[in-house]
Amino acid sequence: MATTLTTPPNDRAAWLKGPGNKCSNISASKRVWRLVLLGAPGVGKGTQAELLCKFLGTCQLSTGDVFRAAKSLPASERSPAMTAALGYMQRGELVPDETVLDMVRERVACLTCKGGFLLDGFPRTVPQATALQELLQANQVHIDAVLDYQLPIEEIVSRLSGRRTCVQCKAVYHTVNRPPKQADVCDVCGNKLIQREDDQPETIRTRMAVYQSATAPLTAFYAKAGLLKTIPANGTPQEIFERTMSMLV
Repeated sequence: MATTLTTPPNDRAAWLKGPGNKCSNISASKRVWRLVLLGAPGVGKGTQAELLCKFLGTCQLSTGDVFRAAKSLPASERSPAMTAALGYMQRGELVPDETVLDMVRERVACLTCKGGFLLDGFPRTVPQATALQELLQANQVHIDAVLDYQLPIEEIVSRLSGRRTCVQCKAVYHTVNRPPKQADVCDVCGNKLIQREDDQPETIRTRMAVYQSATAPLTAFYAKAGLLKTIPANGTPQEIFERTMSMLV
């Protein structure tokens, strides 16, 4: 199977900035793919999202990216849902399901786009998944597959606990996979590299337990719908990508 990555990126203006904005590039591929990505931190989901979008011509729709974009947009350019979500984040509160759903509903054109989509970070709960299903059905759109990337917990711990971050420029390294030229010193600015609290083994294990508990009902929901495809996330990014494509075609 050929896996040449040729599709130019989409600036996702309609997704990031909300209704009324137009994207720079909409690829009309022969097959329109609509996918949902699941996977714990450390499994390489972000890399797979990038590879899949380039190859399939889909657009990565990340709710996290919308939240980050909301912070940089002038108040006059934020949609109502973005404004509400930003308020929760500024107060240090979790953005409730209904606000997240309002944000997605504002962007329903992205879900019906002829280029397809790859949802990343949404849905996170069964109520969100149910609401998404209803929204798609109302627009005569369906999900092709839900890709669930999985790794043994100890391998995730090894991946994340090896990360080191520069205290100054925030460049990221890995003690095994991407070590700095000089131990504990940033190649870019020469400042000290540290292990963030989030990257300490016990913290990672706690995060993984929370993730598994939160997503178990969601994976069961999609398994019952016949959409769930569980993909081992071991190996190189290209090997995982090939594995993913073999499950889609």
